[in-house]
Amino acid sequence: MKLISVNIGLPREVAWKGKTVSTGIFKEPVSDRVMVRLLNLDGDGQADLTVHGGADKAVYVYPFEHYDYWRGELPDTELPLGIFGENFTIAGLREEDVNIGDRFQIGTVKLMVTQPRLPCYKLGIRFGRPDIVKRFLASRRTGFYFRVLQEGEVGAGDTLELVSRDDNNITVANITQLYTREQNNPELLHQAAQLEALPKSWRDYFQEQSRRQDVK
Repeated sequence: MKLISVNIGLPREVAWKGKTVSTGIFKEPVSDRVMVRLLNLDGDGQADLTVHGGADKAVYVYPFEHYDYWRGELPDTELPLGIFGENFTIAGLREEDVNIGDRFQIGTVKLMVTQPRLPCYKLGIRFGRPDIVKRFLASRRTGFYFRVLQEGEVGAGDTLELVSRDDNNITVANITQLYTREQNNPELLHQAAQLEALPKSWRDYFQEQSRRQDVK
């Protein structure tokens, strides 16, 4: 498992559908080592902190392997590293391979997996096509977020070391499947609703879904 690229970018204002929108979706690779803080990376930022950023979304990760898929889906679109808004482009770790709550070390940083990424309309801004939002979620190639447990430095070329595996064995892919109702698994839904490493907003959502199933 390897860190292919570290990508950062500060919020900027762009024109979109006749309005001016502030967005931090534009990330670009950097060659220097970067300090990873509890809420983001040095030189990086999010525009709307009500839905982006925060401790549970401090670092967004996207698998490098997915780029081949998107080159096939979007043959006329240039796909530089960081185009999905990810801070880390990584190789060797996909959504079905990683559990919510898994802990990793990269460089001197210690991190914990918290949740999949749900795309918003600003991904459409980055690609210049609104349809990418639905296509992104439908692809199930969501990437995932890290919470920062210990601040430190990272750089392209660093290896990812698995420190501990979460015993619940609920993967990032499982959470996405439950959210999109692709997977009808009441037991897994109940387990996800109790999953401590999962942010409260997700647990509350799954608890409500579980409750609705119980009353049917």
